Amino acid sequence: MTMKNHQRLLRGPLFTCLDDPGEDAVPLTGTTRYLEDGAIWIVDGHIHAVEPFDVLADRLPAGVEIVDYRDKLMMPGFIDSHVHYVQLDIMASYGRELLDWLNDYTFPAECRFADAGHAQAGAERFLDEMLRVGTTTAQVFCSSHPVSVDSFFAAAQRRQLRMIAGKVLMDRHAPDALTDDTLGGVRDSERLIADWHGRDRLAYTLTPRFAPTSTREQLDAVGGVLRNAPDLYLQTHLSENRGEIAWVAELFPETRDYLDVYERHGLVGPRSTFAHGIHLDEGQRRRLAQGGANIAFCPTSNLFLGSGLMDRLACRDAGLATSLASDVGGGTSLSGLGTLQGAYQVGALLGQPLTGWQGFYRLTLGNARALHLDDKIGCLQQGFEADIAVLDPESTPLMARRLSQATTLSERLFALMMLGDDRTVAATWANGRLAHQRDAAAA
Repeated sequence: MTMKNHQRLLRGPLFTCLDDPGEDAVPLTGTTRYLEDGAIWIVDGHIHAVEPFDVLADRLPAGVEIVDYRDKLMMPGFIDSHVHYVQLDIMASYGRELLDWLNDYTFPAECRFADAGHAQAGAERFLDEMLRVGTTTAQVFCSSHPVSVDSFFAAAQRRQLRMIAGKVLMDRHAPDALTDDTLGGVRDSERLIADWHGRDRLAYTLTPRFAPTSTREQLDAVGGVLRNAPDLYLQTHLSENRGEIAWVAELFPETRDYLDVYERHGLVGPRSTFAHGIHLDEGQRRRLAQGGANIAFCPTSNLFLGSGLMDRLACRDAGLATSLASDVGGGTSLSGLGTLQGAYQVGALLGQPLTGWQGFYRLTLGNARALHLDDKIGCLQQGFEADIAVLDPESTPLMARRLSQATTLSERLFALMMLGDDRTVAATWANGRLAHQRDAAAA
């Protein structure tokens, strides 16, 4: 772990959100902070101070390392609220709607994670990619095999990352190699919780895949675990696809709608994330809001699979929190910037285009709030954990040219959001250490 009293200072332009900037072209007063020549003073993995460089320069102890990012832009590390690490190998698999896609691509790929060597290599590849795109925290679906969870958490712990993950629970409607014993899957989850939840920067999320692949008995057992340990997270899927919704109605005829399945078993709470939530009515959104849950908006996945357009402003009007997610492998990019580009496109089709201010808020502090981590990550300010994405405004000739024509910070942020990709991330810092550097090996 980080050596005691290890210090360094990162110098350069920095941008962070301090609160929700709103949907307008001009952010609400006091919600953002930008420093042209800023400094982030890091001590033992936490941010000790964030000020203009000239304010901090004379306060530094002798010998503190200064890392020069004056031609870059520093932001909080990006956060992904819903992603499947075990699906990295099937990204961009052609031409299926959700249920066919699961059977043809997802389930065969996940079967391979029963092998410890495959799981360990997959976790390392996934985390390499996440850091390469500036993502320092994610809520992650593993496979139904406990070894996939152990492998993921061990790899994340070695890298000193703040990660949330869990074993998929499903006791029906999947290949035998993936299904649990009805209660055995919950017992496996309890062992994993004991081993990993709250250890260093790690947290556990109970993970029933979605209602069709769990019996009532399994969902009820998951609800019991959650009631007894309210600091656990829960993640699942909801109303992604109309065929899925019709299947749920057949499987659970006693319920009034898809959401009611989860409500009946005590799965809708303040630490519950429901991926997609495209086909919801106003009443369902309000019920989710009353439970304190959030919807993980997965725009590139929704566009790729043709699932539909998630109405984020309808969620806002209902008081329902939304987070932002890649959903890889259904999504087409692990990059938070790629996710923002998809979110803008979905919003534009619904007459609710996303500003740069709102986009970067959602990717950082907004997602931290949805995951109840906004006292730890998502903002560059004193006391927060030092997770930082360093962006390069000249990472491509096209971006460099476009930004040379921008005259305001608003223009620069929006162009960076819409033209950025993995090349845009020059470096990623996690827990105060350099975890990825684009042009060299990480320190």
